[in-house]
Amino acid sequence: MTDIPSRLPRHIAIIMDGNGRWAKQRFLPRYAGHKVGIETVRRVIRLCAEHHIEVLTLFAFSSENWRRPQQEVSFLMDLFITALQQEVNNLHKNQVRLRIIGAREAFPQKLQTLITEAEALTASNSGLTLVIAANYGGHWDMVQATKNLAEQVKAGQLQLQEINETRFRTQLCLADLPEPDLFIRTGGEKRISNFLLWQLAYTELYFTDTLWPDFSKNHFIQALESFAQRQRRFGRTGDQVEKNA
Repeated sequence: MTDIPSRLPRHIAIIMDGNGRWAKQRFLPRYAGHKVGIETVRRVIRLCAEHHIEVLTLFAFSSENWRRPQQEVSFLMDLFITALQQEVNNLHKNQVRLRIIGAREAFPQKLQTLITEAEALTASNSGLTLVIAANYGGHWDMVQATKNLAEQVKAGQLQLQEINETRFRTQLCLADLPEPDLFIRTGGEKRISNFLLWQLAYTELYFTDTLWPDFSKNHFIQALESFAQRQRRFGRTGDQVEKNA
C-alpha cells in the first residue's frame, strides 16, 4: 500500500465524472452508476477526514445538468434527498461540517428544507468541511458576486474605486475558506466545466481516466502524490520558491 505523502493540500475539489459510463459498460441504467458513486463519495470523505484535509468540495450537479434527460434529473434529485436523509447524522457524528453552494431555489421544496436542516445541524462541527456544489456554475457564482457589489454601490455602502480582486472574492461562494489546492477530475475528460472558475486560478489540476465509481483509495493517494511533487510558484520563479522553502 502506498504511503500518504507528507505535503497535503488543505482543500481538494473534485468533479466526480463517469458514473453514467460506468453503468453503460455494465449494461445497466445510468442511475445505477450514480448509486454506486455514492459509495465512492463516502470513501473520499472518510479519507479526507482521516488525513486532516480541511475542505473537500464535490461537484454534484451543475447548472448545465438540467439539460440531461428528465428521468435522470429526477433520479438525481431523489438521490440527493435520500443521501441527505441517510448521511447527515453520520456526518454530524464525525464532526463534518456540511455546506451546499449553488442556486438552491431551483430544487424541490423538500430538498431545500433538508439542505437548510443539514447545514444547521452540522454548522458548529470542527472537522472536515464538506462542500457540495449543486445547481452551481462558476459563471453563476461570479454574476452573483457582481450583483452583490453593484447593490452595495447603489446603496452608497461601497465606492466604485473600492472594488478590487480582494473585495470581489468576498462575495463569492467559499469566500471564507482556503481556495482549492488540488483539483481532481475522474472519467478522462480534461476540462473544468464551469466549476469554481475564480477559485481554481492557481489550483494544481489532476486528471485521471478512472471512472468515479472505480476511484479507490489508491487512486486518491496517487492524486495526493502528484500534488506533493508539484512546485507551487504563484507567479514567482522556481529559484525564489526554493530559496523561501
